[in-house]
Amino acid sequence: MNQAILPATGQPAGDERIALVEAENRSLRERMAYLLEQVERNHDIMCRHQAFDLEIVSASTFPELIGTIFRTLPVISELDGVTLSLLDEDDDILLVMEKLGVDFSLFPQLLFVHGVQELGFAAGSDDTDGAPLPLLGAYDAALHAVRFPCSQLPLGSVALVPLLRNKRLIGSLNLASRDAERFTPALGTDFIKHMASIIAICLENVISNEMLKYIGLTDALTGVYNRRYIDRRLLEEIARARRQNYCIACMYIDIDHFKQVNDTYGHQGGDEVLREVAVRIRQQLRRSDALGRFGGEEFVVLLIDADLASAAVVAERICASIAATQFDLPAGAQTWTSVSIGVASLPSAQDSALPLEAVAQQLVAHADHALYRAKAGGRNRVVCWQDEAGDLPQ
Repeated sequence: MNQAILPATGQPAGDERIALVEAENRSLRERMAYLLEQVERNHDIMCRHQAFDLEIVSASTFPELIGTIFRTLPVISELDGVTLSLLDEDDDILLVMEKLGVDFSLFPQLLFVHGVQELGFAAGSDDTDGAPLPLLGAYDAALHAVRFPCSQLPLGSVALVPLLRNKRLIGSLNLASRDAERFTPALGTDFIKHMASIIAICLENVISNEMLKYIGLTDALTGVYNRRYIDRRLLEEIARARRQNYCIACMYIDIDHFKQVNDTYGHQGGDEVLREVAVRIRQQLRRSDALGRFGGEEFVVLLIDADLASAAVVAERICASIAATQFDLPAGAQTWTSVSIGVASLPSAQDSALPLEAVAQQLVAHADHALYRAKAGGRNRVVCWQDEAGDLPQ
């Protein structure tokens, strides 16, 4: 039907004009409702990300930070995959974190690479002074499967975002979605670049703090733990052994006739013997065990979940490995050396009423006393502490 047109205005007349106005109003209201919904949604997203930023900024340890990222970011950003690739050229981060007790099996989304080229970024060309740009696009298994090794979902698109500190590439934040349109080359990247910058700052700060912590607990000459760490670790392990009902063993190790090494080859020769002894001891231990230098030529080993008999076997291996091969010293010199070892154990059934400090001191004292007997008995041998009441009398 043709619309009736007002001669003067050229507009629909009467009811038809009202209907058009009402339709326009409905459209405007729907558009306004949609915009308000988007504003509320964006506000909610912003609040969740602000809370996320505060949470990761307050993380004081490496596991706490990594755990927060992998636990929270997929939820607040509605992602189907989140991983981190960290640049660790000489495995320094990995080794230090392992020494500090980080269990990387809990973080399969954490990946380490040994070279910048493995991250796959090219230099940028905008106002970032050559800094690499985020890579957004369709998921390609040939390119991206290595970035998302644990994904059980069919992924559609990915965003690989460089982690930068002072224009230095330290890793990559890898985001994935099943939605093929979630990350496209045309998408603005300001938000994810900001998020990556916060994560990069937190990572650098936490890793630096953990490195300082490790240095403070490590003997500078041999690279093994120092007495401070062993004392602290022993209290933790005794408490854990009480809860989980397992044994702990302690070895006290002393290098035989070490003064003669220093007198004959100088302190450089003595230092080389100390370093090599530490290496040979460590080769006989499990990753769960702890080796520390107590000062001078004395070392202490904590064997976790080990009774006296099994600890004695390990001690014999250590003794044999040190005595079996000459030590290479500066200026082409070589020397033989040996160690004496005292071994004591803390049985799984222990008196929980005794203070942890008292038990720790007694365990080390018993190993030290057994060491004294080993040296008095001719050196280059293992002696275990035993008495009528058991390994560690209460």
